[in-house]
Amino acid sequence: MNDPGPVGRGELLRSARELLAGGSVLFCGPAGIGKSTLLAALAGADGGGTVLRCAPAESDRRLPFVCLIDLLADVTDDVLARLPAPLRAALEAALLRGEHPTSDQSRLGVRLAVLQVLQLLSDRAPVTLVIDDLQWVDRPSAEVLAFVARRLTGDRLRVLAAERVPDGEQPLHRNLCPPDVAELPVPPLTPRDVARLLLRDNGVLLPHGSVLQIHQLADGNPFYALELGRAVLRSGVPESPGRPLPVPRRLRALLLDRLGELSERAQATLLLASAATRPSLTLLRAAGRPDAAEDLVAAERCDLAVADDDGIVRFRHPLIRAAIYAEAPSHRRIDAHARLADVVAEPVERARHLALAKPHEDESVAATLMAAAASARRRGAPVTAAELAAMAADRTPWDSQQIRSERRLVAAEHACDAGLRAEARTAAESVLADARCPRLRVRARLVLLRNAGQALHDLGPLIDDGLADAAGDPGLEAPLRMWLAGRALLGGDTVEAVEQAARSAELATLAGDASTAVRALTRLAHLQSLRGDPAARATVAKAIEIVERHPRAESWELERHQAVIELGDDDLQRAERRLLSLLRKVEDTAAVEDTVAIMVTLAEVQSRAGQCRRAVDTAQRAMTLFSEAGISCPPALFAAALAEANGGSVEAATEHAERGARESAADGDQLYLMRNLAVLGQIQLTTGDAAAAVETLCRVSEIGRRMDIRDPAVVRWHADLAEALVATGALEDARELIDLTSRQALDFGRRGVLANLERSAALLAVATGLPNDGVARLRAVADGQVGLDRARTLVALAGVERRCRRRAAARAALSEAYDICVAISATPWADRVREELDRTGAQSRADHAVALTVAEQRVAELVRAGSTNREVAAVLFISVKTVEATLSRIYRKVGVRSRTELVRAMDVPVPEARRPEPEPLRSQAV
Repeated sequence: MNDPGPVGRGELLRSARELLAGGSVLFCGPAGIGKSTLLAALAGADGGGTVLRCAPAESDRRLPFVCLIDLLADVTDDVLARLPAPLRAALEAALLRGEHPTSDQSRLGVRLAVLQVLQLLSDRAPVTLVIDDLQWVDRPSAEVLAFVARRLTGDRLRVLAAERVPDGEQPLHRNLCPPDVAELPVPPLTPRDVARLLLRDNGVLLPHGSVLQIHQLADGNPFYALELGRAVLRSGVPESPGRPLPVPRRLRALLLDRLGELSERAQATLLLASAATRPSLTLLRAAGRPDAAEDLVAAERCDLAVADDDGIVRFRHPLIRAAIYAEAPSHRRIDAHARLADVVAEPVERARHLALAKPHEDESVAATLMAAAASARRRGAPVTAAELAAMAADRTPWDSQQIRSERRLVAAEHACDAGLRAEARTAAESVLADARCPRLRVRARLVLLRNAGQALHDLGPLIDDGLADAAGDPGLEAPLRMWLAGRALLGGDTVEAVEQAARSAELATLAGDASTAVRALTRLAHLQSLRGDPAARATVAKAIEIVERHPRAESWELERHQAVIELGDDDLQRAERRLLSLLRKVEDTAAVEDTVAIMVTLAEVQSRAGQCRRAVDTAQRAMTLFSEAGISCPPALFAAALAEANGGSVEAATEHAERGARESAADGDQLYLMRNLAVLGQIQLTTGDAAAAVETLCRVSEIGRRMDIRDPAVVRWHADLAEALVATGALEDARELIDLTSRQALDFGRRGVLANLERSAALLAVATGLPNDGVARLRAVADGQVGLDRARTLVALAGVERRCRRRAAARAALSEAYDICVAISATPWADRVREELDRTGAQSRADHAVALTVAEQRVAELVRAGSTNREVAAVLFISVKTVEATLSRIYRKVGVRSRTELVRAMDVPVPEARRPEPEPLRSQAV
């Protein structure tokens, strides 16, 4: 079985191998960042040549020539015998085989001897000196290495080294390597990499919230992350978000080895700073530490913490702060929080300190925490709100069991809003286990249903049990019926979904629950639209009427649905304005899934409107929200696939669409299975694989038939399938599809769908032997289109003109299509059209000579900024394999062979035509 290598370091290793092939490499970074692991991976993978190693410890610095002894331990006597006698004697003395070299002449002899040994070895095979922890090399050995390094020549002698360097500082021992050594800082791991590292280490997938805490506390340091992860597994995952993670004693001893040098007073000051959210000298003095400035000077000397020019206290590493807090006895921590609770003015922070100062049942403290949780949630901080509500539940007296359950349920709801699935599930399940009140039990089940995302197919029993708890109470039954409607929709049963949504609206109206009534009516209108029921607009009007009577009713879903209606009507500008306004309105209050739902619709609108860069940005933001929450989201994957297919990278679009289809199928979500497959089929068609497109889009057709989706604007696949059928010779099937869908589009007034179908009909005419008729129809279609739809039609027109040997007309159509694609940043289309233009030898009116596409520019810019392939993949939500393929294309275009040459040789230009300024999107996590 192949060794998968260090987690998150694949690109760094590849860069190092490239550099090492022709020179030397120095890894630098703080302790525990993984430098030794990288050295071992590189040195172990070097199949040929001689590898000489040393890895000194701090205690070795006082031992003369100990590093030299380690380096030359495997050098055989026959090599030493070839040295001149004086040099051999000097070297043997240094290696403790003779008298210790003390004179200047004998020390020079050692240096010359080592240089000659390395040159002799390199005559046989390349030689690599692997030196770990340069900072601990003893001085005599360092002098020899510095002498040798300046004289190493050629690519047969190289150094692979690592040096411990604090963040933000430069290596101090670079002189022990050749002058042209390449410095490679080892960056922190990303949260995803930390999750993979912990999974590889112990085989347990920790909750995403715990992984984020570990990553934040370890600051991406793999050694610290592993120690923290093991400690979490030993002590148990914290039950609520925000709880301090356990810091193992080994880490405390490592980080706090100099804490004992401080006075007891200074240690107490550091403890107070570690307990504060925003420690400052002013705060510490107010909390009873008048000599805080003096104490921080002492802490700085011990490399623990420092007070900056503004009086803000900063610890050298987040883990030092946590270790100081964990090392203190509990009574001192309680005292620190009590002092801070007396002086902190901010309500949320004060409530937290008050709770930690009184870690026992206390109703007044619990009530204060609940008020602070509500304040935090109003300010758009659901994670903090969940933490405070969980603390409130813990401090609620046991004789108030119902209040305790209610507070734990509030914590579950806030955690669900924040996307903390594991924490939300644990809290909701504890309420289900303890609560006897039907209202609380139904609310707990609603949290578990929200927490399931799109995966509702196995949750029928959860809803049924909730209906039993509701026992005919319309206020409790209404939201459960709405979830039944959602479950039926995802399963493809739109008839059942309509019945349940209508029943939910009736019950909510009866109960006087305006918010649930509006949501149920919105869902009902959506379902009616899918099935082509003209009652949909009346249902929307009814929901709007309720909002007008009850302005405080939650109505974001209704507004989003109105944008969906406008999207279907091709009123794209109005839809975008509505969605942007809605995002700004809900940014502080919406849950993660709500914000993402708005962004998914917005990305679809922007893609249709030809705002390709904006669509890519919006989709990436939606992906980021769910990535940070550790949640799979087929709707976000659909948006990303659609946006990338039009304005980004074909490889990324294919990845997202395939993954979205897989995850939709696993969740039993037929609607987004259909949508992701529709994008995948479009990609297959436009990249020339018409047979695959037919297979994929026929699956889409079958799902749509089973779901009884009649409006062809809901999922726009019909024209693509018709075109693919024409390309594969299934002309009668294409004709039948075009005729049927055209009638439906006319019934619904879908002008955009009709225009694209007319393009397919024109291609069908060409395939049946009527090329001139096809040309006339394509020109007529193009005249009524704008943006990408017009560009696609022009590309089709160019193909027909070329078949008719009207090359000038073909070039003109391609030229105009290319100009359109560049203007709207439709990168994949611009690439394809440019290839066609290159074959015809034509130039477009746009900047046809630009070397890189927009997608390639994004990758190149990140690489130039120092990002590894894995980091680029994380930022752009694509795979490392896709990044590698994109880089290969960039190398070919620019004429380089490695990322190092790319960084040196290139300044990536971005044409003005491809850089429309995006309207800013604001949301709570953006």
